[in-house]
Parts: sequence; C-alpha cells; structure tokens
Amino acid sequence: MAGLCCIMPLSSRRMSSVIFYKIQVSKKIQIQHTSPSSGVIFSNFRTSRLMLETRTVMGAGGKSLGIRRNLQVKAEVDFVNAEEAKKLVAVEGYAILDVRDKSQYSRAHIKSCYHVPLFIENQDNDLGTIIKRTMHNNFSGLFFGLPFTKLNPEFVQSVKSQFSPESKLLLVCQEGLRSAAAAKQLEQAGFANIACLTSGLQTAKPGLFDSVGSIELQDAGKAGLVTIQGKISAVLGTVLICAFLFITFFPEQAEKLLQMAPSG
Repeated sequence: MAGLCCIMPLSSRRMSSVIFYKIQVSKKIQIQHTSPSSGVIFSNFRTSRLMLETRTVMGAGGKSLGIRRNLQVKAEVDFVNAEEAKKLVAVEGYAILDVRDKSQYSRAHIKSCYHVPLFIENQDNDLGTIIKRTMHNNFSGLFFGLPFTKLNPEFVQSVKSQFSPESKLLLVCQEGLRSAAAAKQLEQAGFANIACLTSGLQTAKPGLFDSVGSIELQDAGKAGLVTIQGKISAVLGTVLICAFLFITFFPEQAEKLLQMAPSG
C-alpha cells in the first residue's frame, strides 16, 4: 500500500462563543482488485480526507467551557481515463451518469447509463436572454450546433432522487469540464464515491463502451456547419485535382473548353 500524507490547517475563526479549528489529513491509497472472471489485477488510486474539527466553547469573561471534537472521513473525486472508467463500471459496480445536454446525449450515449443534464436549454423570454440567444444561435449554434443553455437548478435534486449519497457514480460529459463541475456539486451535497472521466467521451476509443446512437461517442459533440466543412473541402479538392490532371494530360481539349466559356 502506497501512501502520501499531509497535514494543513484549513481555518481558524471565532464564531460567537465558539472558537473553530479544522485540520485536514490527505492520504492517497492504492486499492487492488482481482477480477473473478479474468483474474486481472486492477489498481485504482483513491484520495481520502481525514478532517478533525475542534470547537472550543467560550463562556462569559473568556472562560473555556469545554472542547468538542468531530472526526470526518471524506473521499475526494477520482479522475480516470477511459480504460480505467470501464474497469470501475465492470469491476467496482459504478453507475454511469451522463451530464451532457439533451442534444449530445441523443446523438450518442453509453448503453444503460443515467442522464441528468448539468445544463438545460434556456427558453427564458426576458430581453437580455433573447438578445444573448439570438447572438448565440447566429454563431455558436450555427457553426458548432451548440444549444443555448443555462445551469440546471434541479441537477442535484434529480440525482438524489435516483441515487443515495453512498452510490458509486462515474460522471461523463463530452470534454470533461461539465462532469468536473457536476462532481463538485454532488460532493458538496454529500456524495462520497464519485469518479470523473478525464477529458470526456471524446477520448473514448470506438467500441470501448457499448453505445446507443447514430454516431460514435467521441463525435457526439460535433454538429453544425463544422461537420460538413470537411466534406466540402474534400469535394473541392477532388474537383481541383481532376481539373489539374485534365489540363496536364489533355491540354488541347482544355483550351477548347476555355474558349467555349462565356466571356464577360
């Protein structure tokens, strides 16, 4: 077992008649698992926080009335790559929670995953939102197919309605940013066993996860005009190459065609 320990004071402050101290001890523990089916040993690093909270109760005149201590152990969020994420699901029984928006989820998602979007479509009709939505739809929406969204106010409550705080959750999004933000919210809400797919589903190789949708998981974030830009470039490139070869090998015919072209 490999470990790394550090002790550091988090805070020291006076609140009415209580003097309040916190000490945090972080320890990184390597846990090994053996798969019953394959016999392969899978190692996973988890970081836990040991938090010692000391409260000194002060009475009138600054006299100490006693000391109260509270010891808590909290697990930090694990960040894993795509291969490690699959092992967490297969070996440790993690449930996959997809926090992407509805459009990306509908294009492609992992089979049997749960879907609670961190951001939802913003359909507010106040003047400021209308202006921002119009500007967004004429640029990001048009070229990249990104919907105009806002933070989902019911995100944590929706997750709580489906999972207990002790549940093992693997959070995934397309690039890794939304899952990290979602993990922070869930950790603050009391969820203790959270892992995030680093850099998102765009790093998942085809076939690594059983998926549902019309495209591969790593391409679910691509939409809008950028998706046909490559096809347009390929067609134009093919036309130019054919024209060059025609002029090179059939110069007389090419000259005749040019003479037949209408002049301005």
